[in-house]
Amino acid sequence: MTKIILNGCNGKMGQVITRLVSNDDECEIVAGFDINDSINNTYPVYSTPDEFTGDADVIIDFSHPSVLTNLLAYCKKRNLPVIICTTGLSAEQKQEMTDASKEIPVFFSANMSLGINLLIALAKQAVKLLEGNFDIEIVERHHNQKIDAPSGTALAIADAIDDTLSYPAEYVYDRHSVRRKRKKTEIGLHAVRGGTIVGDHDIIFAGNDEVIELKHSAHSKEVFAVGAVKAAKFMTDKPAGMYDMNDLISNL
Repeated sequence: MTKIILNGCNGKMGQVITRLVSNDDECEIVAGFDINDSINNTYPVYSTPDEFTGDADVIIDFSHPSVLTNLLAYCKKRNLPVIICTTGLSAEQKQEMTDASKEIPVFFSANMSLGINLLIALAKQAVKLLEGNFDIEIVERHHNQKIDAPSGTALAIADAIDDTLSYPAEYVYDRHSVRRKRKKTEIGLHAVRGGTIVGDHDIIFAGNDEVIELKHSAHSKEVFAVGAVKAAKFMTDKPAGMYDMNDLISNL
């Protein structure tokens, strides 16, 4: 039985994970951390991590970038693996996670969906075949409450493609400000915000007389919760280091 601490337990994703774990015989939530105390859960909820001193195997974090430093400090003090699912982290914060991984196991993915990570793997295979003959554009669509743009997932897709290309790519976010033809080395990233769209990501490979598209659509937040819970089970008893969805998928 995997004992989970859920940071951000009373947020939207926290409540989805709470519901998912309640129907899972292989894990349980033993405590939650959240400054919002308006929701009654089946487990105790604390406003700060240091208030909880009970037993746990792993922490899932679906909260806010501002709490990362304190959360990592708590994990290092307790020697607990941590699953970082929070988006919008800065380059400095990602380095902070890397530094922490020298002491504890740290799992990070810009998107916890198994499907999205399969999409990324397929995109890398496509790049190997299509490089030089196809222009690459990424379009992401999310609900009107999402703050960061482009999404962390769109950037993760672009980074994976960039790592696969034989040349350094140039990310282009805004075409209206510069009137010029598209460069072959560009990866265009486009953000759409509207309604209640959970999350759509399209990768467009546009060539001469043909277009290839890879697409993933999330219809509920549960797809991210499923990945987070699988990661929690996977990370139990792992040695210190950085882990991601590639490690999880290769273990399934």
